[in-house]
Amino acid sequence: MARTVRLTPMQVACRWGVPVASILACIFLVAPILVFLPLSLNSGAFFHFPLEGLSLRWYDDLFYSPFWIRSLLNSLFVGACATVLALVLGVPAAFGLWMGDFKGKNLLLGLLVSPMMVPVIITGVAVYYASAAFRLNNTYIGLILSHTAIAVPFVLVTVSASLTGFNRDYLRAGASLGARPFLVFRKVTLPLILPGVISGALFAFSASFDDVVIALFMAGPEQRTLPRQMLTASIDGFRLTITAAASVMVAISITLMLVIQFIQRRNRRLTAADG
Repeated sequence: MARTVRLTPMQVACRWGVPVASILACIFLVAPILVFLPLSLNSGAFFHFPLEGLSLRWYDDLFYSPFWIRSLLNSLFVGACATVLALVLGVPAAFGLWMGDFKGKNLLLGLLVSPMMVPVIITGVAVYYASAAFRLNNTYIGLILSHTAIAVPFVLVTVSASLTGFNRDYLRAGASLGARPFLVFRKVTLPLILPGVISGALFAFSASFDDVVIALFMAGPEQRTLPRQMLTASIDGFRLTITAAASVMVAISITLMLVIQFIQRRNRRLTAADG
């Protein structure tokens, strides 16, 4: 006969309280977005509920207005360039820190990831004054380099996490066969840590694409990004084109998140299969 297990009040509270608290937290975080996004389909010109009707007029304004479409293209261009530079700098830095064994290694790592911990307003002021000496303010180069500074830590952290499970015997085997270190890295190490590299690239792009503070300091009228255009439009006179732009940004962010989840899940399956 099956034995009935009686739960204590604390166990019952934990069993039901944790899921309920998690659901409430998700509702609290997602509800503002779910309320805001339907406004992008409003046929009226005012920010209120109920909707006056359904229309794509604000998406039409977003994709056919020269100011908005240029801001979107600027965000995509700057984000792509900053991501490439972040990979060029972050992947070798992560590999060097993983291979190296020297004093001050943890301090150096802390300095490299400090842009993730320092308030972004401080980073914005710092890059503004640092770029002014080289006349990089209000230029694409200055904006890309500034976004690279906040994107590199994401690449460094994700690639470092991928390297923690990497077997150093692969490097020794390649060296014993006479392969140069760079060839071993390109043929052996990089393919094995590629999921971490891709995840870092997606996080880096997201950090650049969503930034508004640094763009306020570094971008001129020609380099205006989508988040800065949204902020400017909300100050100059609120138009529901902002809701359409926000919907596009949310869609891009969700797509990046799903891609990262797919890559991580695939990496776990491959790791389990190898084990």
